[in-house]
Amino acid sequence: QVQLVESGGGLVQPGGSLRLSCAASGSIFSINAMGWYRQAPGKQRELVAAMSSGGSTNYSDSVKGRFTISRDNAKNTVYLQMNSLKPEDTAVYYCHAEISTVVAVGDDYWGQGTQVTVSS
Repeated sequence: QVQLVESGGGLVQPGGSLRLSCAASGSIFSINAMGWYRQAPGKQRELVAAMSSGGSTNYSDSVKGRFTISRDNAKNTVYLQMNSLKPEDTAVYYCHAEISTVVAVGDDYWGQGTQVTVSS
């Protein structure tokens, strides 16, 4: 069984910073892409940032230059450093990973979500 456990959300003032972490655990053979999505109230879930196992990155235009994704493959962990936060960044942030186990290749796994609120 595979689990993704997120941490690091919270309340921050506009212009502030937060760092999200997501650790994958369980019967993992390999991890391909890891990334972050977010969902604001009344809106669809959207990609924020993703990183392949080789280090290639993809960012939403709305966060380019403000957010940085990184990962520690040895720890099966992905991070999202969020700087210059804006009220429109308020959402539930979900970790995502494409994980292969001994019984399945490239399944999608999701974390439970962590709330990020940007407000004065």
